[in-house]
Amino acid sequence: MIALFGAGEMGEALLAGLVRSGRGPDEILVVEPRAERADDLKWKYGVSAVPPQKAAEAADTLLVVVRPQHVPGLLDDIAPHLRSGCLVVSAAAGIPTRLVEQHLGGEPPVIRVMPNTPVLVESGMSVISPGRYAGEEHLRRAEELLSPVGKVIRLDEEGQDAATALSGSAPAYFYYVIENMIKAGADLGVPREAAQDMVLQAAEGAVAMLRSTGETPGTLRESVTSSGGTTQAALTTLDDEGVGPAFRAAVEAAARRSRELGEQVT
Repeated sequence: MIALFGAGEMGEALLAGLVRSGRGPDEILVVEPRAERADDLKWKYGVSAVPPQKAAEAADTLLVVVRPQHVPGLLDDIAPHLRSGCLVVSAAAGIPTRLVEQHLGGEPPVIRVMPNTPVLVESGMSVISPGRYAGEEHLRRAEELLSPVGKVIRLDEEGQDAATALSGSAPAYFYYVIENMIKAGADLGVPREAAQDMVLQAAEGAVAMLRSTGETPGTLRESVTSSGGTTQAALTTLDDEGVGPAFRAAVEAAARRSRELGEQVT
């Protein structure tokens, strides 16, 4: 039995992934305090919505997808009801496994995961890290739960704040770049719909080239940059505007904020 705590967009995406992977509605419990939202999920997926304590008593795997500030109180509420050996998979940003372990007591197997929003379209990236009491079996179970909504990789927990910056927040960076490229096309007189088609196809093609060729981004960038050509003019402008350092600073800021969120809760 799997219990899902939290049914926002990310929680529902994981729920949908579980259903697609063959989990029956009778194998999934949802904990959602908003009655209307709980009813909606029951209607769409056929799952049962139950109180936190009942979910903890019944499930052998918990998926915690709630806001970081709500995690300590939730864990304190369910700790006395948790089944022995229950796997806890926490997707709360910035929350270290040691905090989850402390609030639950004993030696619970805990996996920390940082998914990103493309899990909504089965193209997500989930980065998982084991706590002190989680072993290979628990990591495999977490991978099985998360793989229906995208790719899953393992990382030592020390790298989770960087993973938040590089993966969790990263879709927004690309949306920002694409948004501004489309605006530039419109400014040059290209119809917005056509500009969007061109930019999205260029983005998809660039990723496909990276995956299929195995070349580095720098190598592929150089291969389309002719001396004195249009691409060089664009890239020189980006360098002059400090876009490269700005992006690196942005990623560092996101990683720093992830650490701060965890510190605020702990």
